[in-house]
Amino acid sequence: MTSPNHINTDIATDGWLSRVPKSLQPYCIIARLDRPIGWWLLLLPSWWAILIHHNNLFETLRLMGLFMIGAILMRAAGCIINDLWDRDIDKKVSRTSLRPLAVGTMSTRSAFIYLTFILSFSLIILLQLPLRAWIMGILSFPLIICYPLAKRITGWPQIVLGFVFSWGILLGSVSASNNWPDESIFWIYAGTVCWIIGYDTIYAIQDKNDDKKLNIGSAALSFGPNLILGITTLYGTAIFLWSIGLWLKFEIGLWILGIIGAIMHLVWQIKNLKMVEENTALQIFKSNRDCGLIITFGLLIQIIFNDIFS
Repeated sequence: MTSPNHINTDIATDGWLSRVPKSLQPYCIIARLDRPIGWWLLLLPSWWAILIHHNNLFETLRLMGLFMIGAILMRAAGCIINDLWDRDIDKKVSRTSLRPLAVGTMSTRSAFIYLTFILSFSLIILLQLPLRAWIMGILSFPLIICYPLAKRITGWPQIVLGFVFSWGILLGSVSASNNWPDESIFWIYAGTVCWIIGYDTIYAIQDKNDDKKLNIGSAALSFGPNLILGITTLYGTAIFLWSIGLWLKFEIGLWILGIIGAIMHLVWQIKNLKMVEENTALQIFKSNRDCGLIITFGLLIQIIFNDIFS
């Protein structure tokens, strides 16, 4: 698989993907198995919710493992749905023009069969969770299916993605507590929505020129000259809302170390945005996994402290 004139393609042409049999490469590519950043960003908010409701070490680890598998599967399903909706648009965007449905290495029929297979395994994972979690998981499906349409009808599709990718907060909370989310979780959910809108706007910087030509909605375009101010406001709001939610859950505690670390990381991102270009936007976007892990470690410190002194 080569990409002679596609400098900005989002498909890796080397690494482990090049060693996969050519007949299987389209299945890896359409599911984004070569790019784990997507499932990491989907997974980490659910881990926060599971850690917040920690009671038993075995159960916490079991849920974190199930959610990791589920995040990989659902991210893959979401990507396939996205590519089915966008297969004609993807042909016209340099970064996406080599995706399997756009370039013709996978048929629409094969994509639907593959999607059914992945969703079947996702259902098996969901059935391992409490009944309330089944309901919460099913409620996310309309958002997952409709997200790719958002760019066609609004200049702010990242808002829809924010609600989709934050769903792990709600699902993780219900799974770990077997109760509906309380007020603190909704504050954390709202903060996560803002964080995701911010980092996906950075991701969208890569496609600004193509999106403008194709009249596709994007927050990176909608912010205009206020791009950095908009992302800074979103990140600042995320920190504020996360802090309210965690304070309601734990009051003052060691979780604040994760928040301080996240602030430092997000400030670093904002500073680098002043020099960002299409080729560097992806690097800053990917660094949000580190931001999510910093908050995760802060929550780990909090629950370890609670276990020792409770």
